[in-house]
Amino acid sequence: MWAFYFFAFVLVLLGVSSLKGGLEFLRYVRGEMEKEKSDFTPLACVIAPCRGLDQGLEENVRALFMQDYPTYGIIFVTDSADDPALDVVEKVRKDFASSGSISSRVCVAGEARESGQKVHNLRAAVKEINPDSRVLVFVDTDARPHASWLRSLIAPLLDESVGAATGYRWFIPVHGGFSSQMRSVWNASIASALGARRDKNFCWGGATAIRRETFERLRMRERWRGTLSDDFALTRALQQERLPIHFVPDCLTASLEDCNFRELLEFTTRQLKITRVYAAHLWKAVLGGSALFVLIFFGGILLVATRALQHKPVLVPIIFLVTVYLLGTAKSYVRLKAVSMPLAQHARELRRSAFAHLFLWPLATLIYLYNAIAAALSRKIVWRGLTYELRSPTKTVIAHSASQKEMAATTRTQDYYE
Repeated sequence: MWAFYFFAFVLVLLGVSSLKGGLEFLRYVRGEMEKEKSDFTPLACVIAPCRGLDQGLEENVRALFMQDYPTYGIIFVTDSADDPALDVVEKVRKDFASSGSISSRVCVAGEARESGQKVHNLRAAVKEINPDSRVLVFVDTDARPHASWLRSLIAPLLDESVGAATGYRWFIPVHGGFSSQMRSVWNASIASALGARRDKNFCWGGATAIRRETFERLRMRERWRGTLSDDFALTRALQQERLPIHFVPDCLTASLEDCNFRELLEFTTRQLKITRVYAAHLWKAVLGGSALFVLIFFGGILLVATRALQHKPVLVPIIFLVTVYLLGTAKSYVRLKAVSMPLAQHARELRRSAFAHLFLWPLATLIYLYNAIAAALSRKIVWRGLTYELRSPTKTVIAHSASQKEMAATTRTQDYYE
């Protein structure tokens, strides 16, 4: 029992620290959201890699053409001219063809040979940008940015000392369901890891802006060669050059879609496998932290039940368990309050997801432990119909490629990991 009390006390301290971090996240979001909109609007090139049919793809693509930004271009890049996503892209491009302030084009990159397909597509697209573009913006087609997204994302780059500006995703279930809600809860803890500490922030490939001169100075096209994760590679390059990453809460971007349980585990495990290869220290922290929580919290519930059946005292362990649970619930509440500001247009959907975030968060930790263990056992992942083996941060082997016919037969594909 003394061992349980000791580690339970450690868990309480971690819970207090986590809640403190949540309050700091709330203060940061509130402060950033209260800033005036920037007039810094240099010519920007938005690069949107696509493969297959994301849920809500047409609405997501339309959102890219409806930005409150003077002049910008969009490059949609895919590996094949037969990709089913291009039919949707061409339809939307036709609808906005008369817009003189927005130029758009499609780039066909071909199949990847030595890098992840998304990275291969990005490397091809950056060669096609307008020579006059001063800012590169990367976005995913499973994200639905609001009208001021582009302006807000580019604004921090007015300070030339900033290496890059980034947002992050927030999963919003469309129809609900346990698996969709749990994916949102699982992902939420990563979102609140961003904040005022620019040296600790990371880039998310679904909403990242960087000055073109910075991108070229970092030689990112070459750094991307052989990699799978565009954003991990970009983050590492910026950190090595001691260039800060500014998190923009207003660019917390909605991903409106659902998933089943298999897709939930596939998505979450993929993230931890990538993390293990590109940031092993983070994977170790997830493994150790989730193992401690599962052992003490879920093991503690079993302990209380066993002692109760044996008519032994259970008050002290119950107090520990309730304290841990309430601290986690408080953190979830604070986080929801913070994200409700940049995601105000999705207030109804956020209210529907509140129960899962407030009360089911321990299950997300259980999923994290499963993901971390799975990442220790295998480096193979499946990502948008492609199977990869992650040999190292700079060596990716493509084991299997789905045909475009197979892609067209599906109604949705898995998300890019940003």
